[in-house]
Amino acid sequence: MACGYSPGVSKNKSIYTCTECGGTSPKWLGKCPNCGAWNTLVESVAESPSRNRYQSSAKSLNATQPVATLSEIEASDVDRQPTGIDELDRVLGGGIVAGGVVLIGGDPGIGKSTLLLQALDSLSRSMRALYVTGEESGAQVALRSRRLGLGGSSVRVLAEINLEKIVATIDAEQPAVCVIDSIQTVYSEELTSAPGSVAQVRECAAQLTRTAKGSGTTIVLVGHVTKEGALAGPRVLEHIVDTVLYFEGDTHSSFRLVRAIKNRFGAVNEIGVFAMTEKGLKGVANPSAIFLSTHGDPVAGSCVLVTLEGTRPMLVEIQALVDSGGPSPRRLSVGLERDRLAMMLAVLHRHAGIASFDQDVFVNAVGGVRISEPAADLAVMLAIQSSLRGKPLPRGFIAFGEVGLAGEVRPAPRGQERLKEAAKLGFSVAVVPKANAPKKSIEGLTIHVVERIEQAIDLARGL
Repeated sequence: MACGYSPGVSKNKSIYTCTECGGTSPKWLGKCPNCGAWNTLVESVAESPSRNRYQSSAKSLNATQPVATLSEIEASDVDRQPTGIDELDRVLGGGIVAGGVVLIGGDPGIGKSTLLLQALDSLSRSMRALYVTGEESGAQVALRSRRLGLGGSSVRVLAEINLEKIVATIDAEQPAVCVIDSIQTVYSEELTSAPGSVAQVRECAAQLTRTAKGSGTTIVLVGHVTKEGALAGPRVLEHIVDTVLYFEGDTHSSFRLVRAIKNRFGAVNEIGVFAMTEKGLKGVANPSAIFLSTHGDPVAGSCVLVTLEGTRPMLVEIQALVDSGGPSPRRLSVGLERDRLAMMLAVLHRHAGIASFDQDVFVNAVGGVRISEPAADLAVMLAIQSSLRGKPLPRGFIAFGEVGLAGEVRPAPRGQERLKEAAKLGFSVAVVPKANAPKKSIEGLTIHVVERIEQAIDLARGL
């Protein structure tokens, strides 16, 4: 009897996996049933259960660690090894930590591999360093190192994408630091899905993290990003690792920012500023010079803000342009939140009598920096009123402070450090919230304190 069914052959079953949380669904849905994200379910092959995938974990479970009281556990500061690149060390919290796992992401061609190759070359002078490349051959890595002037580098290079071979090489070489470029190209033989899939990225990252914790090797994972700028793969990838760094910046500009989004061994939101040169990325010691325009004379619509990035105060020029608009005026902002700009315009109208409902308003943070802290409110509002009146603020003028919906000017954190940084760079006039007034005068800086936005506007007009 002819029959089209063969009991010995089974078709690979498809499941749909969420790229945000890693949850699965037997069929495609517009909304993930686990985390509620939209359009994140992608088709993948269902994995058959493997008995030996977690053998190392099972062995460790047999030797259960005793329960200890928190106050009795000996804890000391982790030892850090500087990378030799000051700006990178600042973002990492002082250097790499033995057994730590760092994930660094950014747009293609922004300089991730270049920066890590420079850091490995510096570290290889005092410890064993391994560079695992899954996207290039060893010859291509050697060509780049010679282009960067690192021809005599003693960094060990492995061109491999098989996870089991990479882990075996780490066990054999026993490097102090290892870079995996990139995690999306690595695959495990235990899984049948393709490299870069949610299951592969999650399993490979987890296995490499276990290897790092067990061997004491610092592992740096390079991650791809999506078109929205988020790290590709499951969001659990960022939870597994100890530190998450993002490369920011425009490929058309020579300046790059490296920002710490997560750091179990240091401060978050710390940034490092780099300049791309023919010999690779060089740290910028005084980043405020980048974000300040060089005007011969003061111009209308410009106000300098002292912002705080991690532990570093930086001076950024805020530019505003107010122009006559049509029946539907536009509100555009670059480097600042557009919704917050609309709120600030409403506060200016209600409490300071500055109406711009029939005007186009454009606001820009110079240098491509992104400002997310509310302490930028006062500087943005003063720049808007300066452009609307066509009158520039005085030379050497800085401002910072959060403005509430009731018109009050709220204090900004670490105001003393902001003012000292401004004075160090030669600024002479500051408008700050009353709560940020320093107890001792700062040499060369005249400080005006305000409690409400109308006071700040009147003060700026008087100056």
